[in-house]
Amino acid sequence: MATAPILSWEGLGLVQGNGWLFQNLDINVGPRDRLALIGRNGAGKTTLLKLIAGIVEGDKGTRSVQPGTRVVTLEQDPFFTGFDTLLDFAIHGDDAPPRHEVEAIADQLGIDLSREAASASGGERRRAALCRALASEPDLLLLDEPTNHLDLHAIDWLESWLQRYNGAFVVISHDRTFLTRLTNATLWLDRGGLRRKDIGFGGYDAWEDEVYAEEERAAQKLDAKLKIEAHWLERGVTARRKRNQGRLAKLWEMRATRAAMMGPQGAAKLAVVADDSKTKSVIVADKVTKSFGDRTVIKDFSLRIQRGDRIGVVGGNGSGKTTLLKLLMGELEPDSGKITLANTLNPTVIDQQRSRMAPEMTIREVVAEGGDWIDVRGVRKHIQGYLKDFLFDPNMVEAKVGTLSGGERSRLLFAREFATTSNLLVLDEPTNDLDLETLDLLQEVISDYEGTVLIVSHDRDFLDRTVNLTLGLDGSGFIDVIVGGYADWEAKRRERSTSSGKKAKAETAAPPPMPAKKAKLSYKDQRDYELLPKRIEELEAAIARDEQAMADPALYTRDPKKFAALTAAIEKAQGDKEAAEERWLELAEQAEG
Repeated sequence: MATAPILSWEGLGLVQGNGWLFQNLDINVGPRDRLALIGRNGAGKTTLLKLIAGIVEGDKGTRSVQPGTRVVTLEQDPFFTGFDTLLDFAIHGDDAPPRHEVEAIADQLGIDLSREAASASGGERRRAALCRALASEPDLLLLDEPTNHLDLHAIDWLESWLQRYNGAFVVISHDRTFLTRLTNATLWLDRGGLRRKDIGFGGYDAWEDEVYAEEERAAQKLDAKLKIEAHWLERGVTARRKRNQGRLAKLWEMRATRAAMMGPQGAAKLAVVADDSKTKSVIVADKVTKSFGDRTVIKDFSLRIQRGDRIGVVGGNGSGKTTLLKLLMGELEPDSGKITLANTLNPTVIDQQRSRMAPEMTIREVVAEGGDWIDVRGVRKHIQGYLKDFLFDPNMVEAKVGTLSGGERSRLLFAREFATTSNLLVLDEPTNDLDLETLDLLQEVISDYEGTVLIVSHDRDFLDRTVNLTLGLDGSGFIDVIVGGYADWEAKRRERSTSSGKKAKAETAAPPPMPAKKAKLSYKDQRDYELLPKRIEELEAAIARDEQAMADPALYTRDPKKFAALTAAIEKAQGDKEAAEERWLELAEQAEG
């Protein structure tokens, strides 16, 4: 028997500017739905989320909410003006959550809510907004880019919270890993219409390809040449995804080659001018240490960065990622050790300040200094053709920066910066505010780029698809140097944790030299403590096996039932694995007293 929706819209329509942003949308949210809301930047995802929340009124249609349903929204840019502290923001209003619940979540997220709101960072504000939203005990949680500005620890915590959450949620996110792990259905906002499919985000790419292929077949049957031309973006997205399969294979080869060099320690037509230097070493760090006051941020770090390396830098907020980047760029001197930069190094740096482009400037002025042509790596291109490479409608050349979405402003900056001569590309949190098509585009330019790339990012899937080396910082000064992406670094950390746990178990089993008090585990706890590491390994193997099966791009079309079964199996195994890891860590703490 079907469960009645807790919230619905029938025939929803909204006028924006001179026309309809969308029309005749039907939306039903069930009490346990985990919905990914997907669509290009500018399609209206955030607006649709506000319509679902009741923050914005539709121009047509009927919104219905089951009596007693509490709907809570985590906005992408919460309004902090007028609040003295983050706590004031988190507990304001008639519908404020209980203070003790807010503070309990803040403690788990590691955020000091007494911090002044005006001087708080983006990450601190996002955590405060999460505290308010999650402590409100929502039946329906609406999340707009919840992982923006969060570090890896906070993202992991949020994923665990949502996996235990008993209500429904709708989430907009560019974080593929987050969406794949948590969602069980997808809403796709596309060209003013809304499609729904009861598959998690893991099945979205195959579904999108299937829809576009069917549309193109129908257009060809109707001999609608103009209609096909209007779909240049969608056809380009499908082609890009197919090309990226080959690029991923190239990345595995790069990782294998780099692994052989390491010691025992650990379809956008984009390009940047290649490095013509014969020197293979671009940056060499030799026993580098950097401290601030009593705190050592980088300790005894050595690495030889080769031309063509794609290096990801990961770690929690405050772990030293920015310091490491500045050291490697020569912007900061080490306290000891040495950094050597190649004489021919010519970097292009794209940081988190991309939103500061003058709002009154037009796209033409930003990219081509007001002209019709732009010099791209020595080749003259017409601005309209060049903009098309960056997923812009060529007719947008006179649009002002202030009218663009965050993702469109990011693509505009990419268009400007990627035209410059460079042999080192530095990207600081490049995936914030990007839609999935733009992420594919960015992966493509990084793959095709012949120079060296340094990426600071919390986007796990993005790193897994782009880098061949990962530098992992834990805040102690030690830096892991791992061949591979984020998943490889995570596996290394887990292996180290398991090894430490086994050592702790052996020490616990030995008779103590003094009558020190140790927590005695019950028979069941002791059994779990001993058997869980093997269980975790089995779950990891099962996830890897099922993900490999799902990597077949034709699987969904050929056998949708098997695809759905694999998706469900992966989601369950990931939940079981995380629960097993949490349980084992709790027992390890008890065993160690």
